[in-house]
Parts: sequence; C-alpha cells; structure tokens
Amino acid sequence: MQINATFASLLEFLAENQGRGEAMETPVQIDFQGMAAQPQVRSVIDKHVSELEQRFGRITAGRVALKAPGGHHRIGLYEINIRLELPDGREVNVTRTPSEDDRQSDLNFAINDAFKHARRQLQDHVRRMQGQVKQHETEPIATVARIDPSGEFGFLETTDGREIYFHRNSVLGGTKLEEGARVTFVEEAGHKGPQASTVKLMGKHKLRI
Repeated sequence: MQINATFASLLEFLAENQGRGEAMETPVQIDFQGMAAQPQVRSVIDKHVSELEQRFGRITAGRVALKAPGGHHRIGLYEINIRLELPDGREVNVTRTPSEDDRQSDLNFAINDAFKHARRQLQDHVRRMQGQVKQHETEPIATVARIDPSGEFGFLETTDGREIYFHRNSVLGGTKLEEGARVTFVEEAGHKGPQASTVKLMGKHKLRI
C-alpha cells in the first residue's frame, strides 16, 4: 500500500518523539495582559506544554496570552489565547473567551481549560493523519463541484461537504471532467490547503445512486 509521504513522515515523527519530553526549540512566550507577571503561572504553563510534547512530539514554538478581567470582557473572567507551532507548518490556535462559565474567574482553571482544548486539537491532528493513511485502502468519492473557465483547475466536493482543489494534470488518463461528475481521489496537503494528488473518473456502473 502506497502511503502519502507527507502524512507518513508526520506519523513517523510523532512515533519517534512520543514520550521523549524534548524541550521546545523556542521557550514559550507568555504575555501577561492587565496583570503582573507571575512565576507560578509560568510554571503551570510550562508543565502543560511539556505534557503536550510528551504525548504528541516536539513543539517548535508557542505563545500564550493571558488577559485579566476588565475592559469589554465580562467582569471577573479571564481570556486565554494559545498558539503552538509544530513541524511541517502545523499550528494549534485556541481562544477561550467565556461568557457564562464563572469558573473562568479562577486563572488556574482558565489555563487548564484552554490547554484541554489545545490537547483536543492535537488529538484531531493525529486522527486526521491516521484517516488519510486509511483512505488509501478505499479511496474516497467526490463530485466535481466547479471547473475554472480556463480548464486548468477545479474543485471537488467531498461527501462531508469539504472542497478539494485539483489541477488538470492530476486527472488520470487526461480525462476531461465535467461539473457533476463522480470521481475518486487521493487527498494531500497543499500550500493553500487540501488538494487532490490524483483524480479518477468513476465508471458508469459506479455513477448509479
């Protein structure tokens, strides 16, 4: 089974770094907004980052912004923003701006809650990568949503409603596709988002619904 090189390398990286606890390339930046810097808060954040690295591999850089209550925010509640950079251009962004949960008035709770969401995003990254590998066993089906007037590229609509870019050179056999045609495709990560590395027109017997 041929596996997309990009996702295979990401899975290999995660496996190699699982549990190593390697330090970040760049220490996490903590921005205290509307409050004095607190060493104990930095320690809590560093611990959270270390735990994420032990489970998901090296984080190359990170920034955490802590906004104290006040201004246009609800009185007594903290706002936490987390941005983490990972290899291969992946990013995790979490913004917690609660409006109802009074537990967010406790800074430690707010930080823990924000990192819980960061952990979920990283878990989703891993699941998507594993899903991409499995798709090579059964290639997904999509519909040609639209084709540029130049005929050079177009977009597929997947069964889950996503749009995937494709170039005419990715169409197997040089087949001329029409809007509404059913195709199978292999997805990969492009510079501007997901794209199809190969697109194959489905046979007429597969076009029946």
